[in-house]
Amino acid sequence: MKQYLVLSEEVRTAQEQGKPVVALESTIISHGMPYPKNVETAREVEQVIRDHGAVPATIAIMDGSIKIGLSDAELEDFGQGTGIAKVSRRDLPYIVATGKKGATTVAATMICSELAGIRTFVTGGIGGVHRGAETTMDISADLEELARTNVAVVCAGAKSILDLGLTMEYLETKGVPVIGYETDVLPAFYTRISPFPVNFRADAAETVASTLKMKWDLGLSGGAVIANPIPKAQAMPEAEISAVINQALEEAQTNGIAGKDVTPFLLSKVKELTGGKSLDANIALVKHNAHVGAGIAVKLAEME
Repeated sequence: MKQYLVLSEEVRTAQEQGKPVVALESTIISHGMPYPKNVETAREVEQVIRDHGAVPATIAIMDGSIKIGLSDAELEDFGQGTGIAKVSRRDLPYIVATGKKGATTVAATMICSELAGIRTFVTGGIGGVHRGAETTMDISADLEELARTNVAVVCAGAKSILDLGLTMEYLETKGVPVIGYETDVLPAFYTRISPFPVNFRADAAETVASTLKMKWDLGLSGGAVIANPIPKAQAMPEAEISAVINQALEEAQTNGIAGKDVTPFLLSKVKELTGGKSLDANIALVKHNAHVGAGIAVKLAEME
């Protein structure tokens, strides 16, 4: 095992015994939700994965190491921490080399998952092509990572603050399959639907797992998006969330917010404008993704 990778006891034992492991990111804890809701949610999501037959591995950078699986104390530390770096592909070497604390984004979590031999990763939503990217060139590194790293990402589609049509076009260019889990269209994070069809529909974890295994057996590098809609009970009306997002985007532009500050600002503004309903939706969809992701990891483990 590479010296900078530190596996928790639970993850190490699972891998030695051939049990399925599911990766989780840490940005959702440090930058995605307020304390103590973030830590509470992280623990609940880990438990959902255990309850469905797999082992959770929350990934973060600490003390010059990539931690694959966090203790309760480390989760708490990340939940309350300030000045924790948001780590993507470009940031990973510097944050590890300097011993700083870093929370992994989708892209960085995929890299660390592959290094640790984990093929299934659960998150809320992927990044994508930002609105207006034809002039700003603001495109999330998540998409490029999906094109090159052999990890499946189970998510509630792409965040609806993005340009979903251009995001799907980018993924198509890079040969990344978007598999709808019990859906024919791309879910848009807070809502179950969007105008954009997925590439394939799968109604069972086994179908997803066999597709992933075949992809990698054929030597086709890169990941896949498993788009799993938010549960109906927590989904938000499309017209309501669209109006809120448009208002948040206008405020971001007025305030000159750009680059990687855009997403945290927009999500915080959406939470404020929806009276907290968006946070409840976020929590519900991550737990649902954990349930589906654990099922896929179990089937993949059976096939390997």
